[in-house]
Amino acid sequence: MVEHIEDFYAVIPAGGVGSRLWPLSRADAPKFLHDLTGSGHSLLRDTWNRLEPLTGPDRIAVVTGRAHRAAVEGQLPGIPDKNVILESEPRDSAAAIGLAAAILHRRHPDVVIGSFAADHVIRGSRVFEFAVRDAVAVAREGYICTIGIAPSEPAIGFGYIKRGGELIVDGARDASLVERFVEKPDLETAKSYVADRSYLWNAGMFISRADVLLAEIEANNPTLHAGLMELAEAWDDRDRRGPAVDRIWPTLEKIAIDYVVAEPAAEKGKLAVVPGHFDWDDVGDFASLAKLNSAGRSDLAILGQNARVLSDAASGIVVSQTSRVISIIGVRDIVVVDTDDALLVTTAEHAQRVKSVVDALKVTGRGDVL
Repeated sequence: MVEHIEDFYAVIPAGGVGSRLWPLSRADAPKFLHDLTGSGHSLLRDTWNRLEPLTGPDRIAVVTGRAHRAAVEGQLPGIPDKNVILESEPRDSAAAIGLAAAILHRRHPDVVIGSFAADHVIRGSRVFEFAVRDAVAVAREGYICTIGIAPSEPAIGFGYIKRGGELIVDGARDASLVERFVEKPDLETAKSYVADRSYLWNAGMFISRADVLLAEIEANNPTLHAGLMELAEAWDDRDRRGPAVDRIWPTLEKIAIDYVVAEPAAEKGKLAVVPGHFDWDDVGDFASLAKLNSAGRSDLAILGQNARVLSDAASGIVVSQTSRVISIIGVRDIVVVDTDDALLVTTAEHAQRVKSVVDALKVTGRGDVL
């Protein structure tokens, strides 16, 4: 049995639509509510199952939209009501994670929190646990720590973290200061990063003492910090919470935690990284979903409980939510997503362009299929 980390609280931001996975992922059923791996559980439930051995069921908080509360609680029946933190509207990761940090800091002043996205796929739970324990040890020393993924290939769909000097911390086997963040590179640059071996994929996992995280937000965005602290002060009073959220939350700046916390902390020498030697994917589009479910094979991956697919000399992925027979013949790297009211056909090469279809549907007012 895995020993719980006593001063540690996990935060799961469960937001975003995942528009590159339309029409499977939608505003009312975003990708974290889907089983995209054949595990029998949604990505959200898989995330919970990874974290619970480290925290116990009472120390995981989920930050999600009001519209998703019933679905989240249905998939996580063990979550305490006080640990479901509801946003009135999306305000990006700095507000979501910052609010959770402010609330948990009021409840547990010395708490270390870790933020783990609800819609990522991780395989290798024991190795993941080792990395989290290393990151918590680093965070206790006053650093903000991220877990960078050891690259398995020169991926161009991820940002990268460049490791700097070694950081010696009791309880952490391998830690470094972060020298800088790098945006998604082109292929030749990505190849050079992999060959360099000092670059890690940026998986967006952050572990920190709550007070340290909040101090960094205050230093870099005092207006955001003030709003978060005012919300946290009212949060555990049911009569005050709703009015405070309605008044304050829409005024908070929409900005990613990378820009408010991670990058400024790196410049000050306060951001550390530990490597994660586990399989990780953010399932950003159907190309990555096809790769994830093909296990390296060149045949056709099929998702859907009642999928009826006939294929011959074809590869790619078919996701079916209908009972229609889908026949794929002699097509390579195809993507077919069949739902009751929308059909997507593309290729793995053009999977990133699905978002442009979603944007076009918004412009044309076709919100009924979003």
